[in-house]
Formats: sequence, C-alpha cells, structure tokens
Amino acid sequence: MGRYTGPKCKKCRAAGAKLYLKGARCLGDRCAIELRNYVPGPRRRRGKTTDYAIHLREKQVMRRMFGIGERQFRRYFVHAKASKGVTGEELVRLMERRLDNVVFRSGLADSRTQARQLVSHRHFWVNGRVVDRPSFLLRPGDIVEVKAERRSRPYYKNLKERGLDELPADYWLKFDPETLRAEIKRLPKADEMEDNFKHLLVVEYYSNRV
Repeated sequence: MGRYTGPKCKKCRAAGAKLYLKGARCLGDRCAIELRNYVPGPRRRRGKTTDYAIHLREKQVMRRMFGIGERQFRRYFVHAKASKGVTGEELVRLMERRLDNVVFRSGLADSRTQARQLVSHRHFWVNGRVVDRPSFLLRPGDIVEVKAERRSRPYYKNLKERGLDELPADYWLKFDPETLRAEIKRLPKADEMEDNFKHLLVVEYYSNRV
C-alpha cells in the first residue's frame, strides 16, 4: 500500500487527536476535529473501546504525527528496544533526530509534512553535503543549513520578513535565523520531545509483536 494522499484532517479524526499535519492552520477554530469530533465513515453506535483499539490508536497517532510508514516505524521500535535507555523515550528520540523534524523544529517549515517536502526537494545541506532523505538521523555536532542557492528564493525571504525565532539557549537545537543554520548541540531530553501521545501504550502495542 502506498503513502496516504487523502485529506489530512481525516487522519486526525480517525486518531481522535490533533496531529498538527497542517501546521498553524490546525490551531484555528476551523479545525476539522473541533467541528466534527467523531471518526470518519457512517455514524453508528459503537461498542466499548477495547484495550487493543486503545493501543493501536496511540501507535497510529505517533506514527502519523511524524509521517512515518508502518514498516519503517516498526524498525525504529526495534532500534529503540535494543538501546540501553527507556524504550518509549528512545523511540521518540529517534523521531526527533530525523532531518525533517529538525527542519520543522527550527521553524523553517510550518509542519513536518512541509519539512519533508523541502528535504525531498534538496533544499538542505547536512555538514556541507546535500541530503534529500527526510528520515536521515542526525547526531550531536551535525550542521543543517539551507543551500546557498536556495536562500534567495521568495519562500525563505518571506520567512525572514515574517520573523524567525531563536530557540532557547538551553535547547537541544541551536538555530541562527540570519544564516538559516541549525546545529544539533545534543540529544533531546524527555521534556523537550513531542508529548502529544502516550509512548508507553505504543511500547505495549509492539511488545508482543516484535
């Protein structure tokens, strides 16, 4: 099955949570999940939600929020499970280290979906080399910057005119709004990572499947 290309709001309604797939537009009062807070499809009486359904929904929320396919997400879980840290936190940390997520966190894209598109279109250097894989995992010390020939494009000029915020000094990323350059200072701590899901339920979902 290929990547889902239908309405993004449908994913949020199916998950029962905001996935922020449209960036700032998800914050308005016209958000689909605010207007139609029920799952897509025929509206009929539903039975009690099973434990399996709860775990599955949480896994889908996390996977879709970062825009990752099932097979790749499962590989991330295997990697996280083999690490020395807490499996759930390590799983989220892997998501945060993705190039598309760092582009999003830096403010160079309004959503991870847009960040993924920019990366795929070869807008960025990583340590001086072009990387067009959104899933590229970054390490402390890596430098991500907009390619010199892309900085003069209207998109980045508009970003500067709109105003790009510097990240907190103690944050795991350092971003220079003037040069459009981000540096990975260290790996993110638990309180600096995405928390709009319960990663413990995701671990429980995969515990008997991987």
